[in-house]
Amino acid sequence: MAQYRHLPIYRLSYELLQRVVKATKEFPRDFKFTLGQKMNDEVIEMVVLIYRANSTENKAPVIERLLERLQVLELLVRLCHDLKLISTKPYASIVEMTESLGKQAQGWKKSVSKSK
Repeated sequence: MAQYRHLPIYRLSYELLQRVVKATKEFPRDFKFTLGQKMNDEVIEMVVLIYRANSTENKAPVIERLLERLQVLELLVRLCHDLKLISTKPYASIVEMTESLGKQAQGWKKSVSKSK
């Protein structure tokens, strides 16, 4: 089994999961089980996809799914900020982390493509 916990992208995604859980914890009931749960689910799936990508021979399709999930999360986070569900400081922190994750995933994808 491949090691994944040492990967910077894994550590960052886990930290992002913690931030998203904290940010959605105080959502009003109307949004906690819709937008909040969807955000949490997307980040959890991203962590799982990083594990899968690291464990498989054909990494590119898994990394592509990871990037799709990241785009969905970015949309949801922006919507929550626009609806004033997430204040500016946590929003900025989450956006910074998603940008970094996107760059790392793109670099990983490019590296995998070159090695073929």
